[in-house]
Amino acid sequence: MKKTLAIILFALGVSSVGYAQEYKPFQLYIGLGYAMPADGGGGVILDLEPSYRVNDQIAVGFRLESAAMAKNFSGDFNAETKVSAVGSYTLNARYYLGDSNFRPYIGAGLGIYALGSVEVDASGNTGGDYDAGSKFGFYPRVGFDVGHFNMNLDYNIIPKSEESGTELKNSYIGIRMAFFLFGGKN
Repeated sequence: MKKTLAIILFALGVSSVGYAQEYKPFQLYIGLGYAMPADGGGGVILDLEPSYRVNDQIAVGFRLESAAMAKNFSGDFNAETKVSAVGSYTLNARYYLGDSNFRPYIGAGLGIYALGSVEVDASGNTGGDYDAGSKFGFYPRVGFDVGHFNMNLDYNIIPKSEESGTELKNSYIGIRMAFFLFGGKN
């Protein structure tokens, strides 16, 4: 009985130490990108994303992102436009589809989006400021890593808000380039 128990424990111990990660576990992404609001316009994205590789194929992380967007801008300098700001705090996961130098991935994230906007006319006068508060959102994403460079595309799905009887779309597409510290091959 003792020999059988010793063999089982030895087999379990050998199988648990047989795997070594090829990539370092910690990464820190620093990104800059372009935001495309659902109701037209565009803007800029800045983000910071620390992550941890559970293994070579799976990474989990936390994304801090700020997006500033001009919405409904038609190019007419006599028109009004809305300038919106979104700050998000999200948890995410990535699944890498390969282990070569070019590493495509798919992923998703979810978390809190803090929303606000202000109206600006052609002469620079501001209308009412609007704070939509915080909303829970979700984003699917695709991207790739090459060396210490990253590029990804995500669609941030955020519930609509209402301002003075007008429905505001809060969702946006994010396209970003980033570089990351740490996290390369061992």
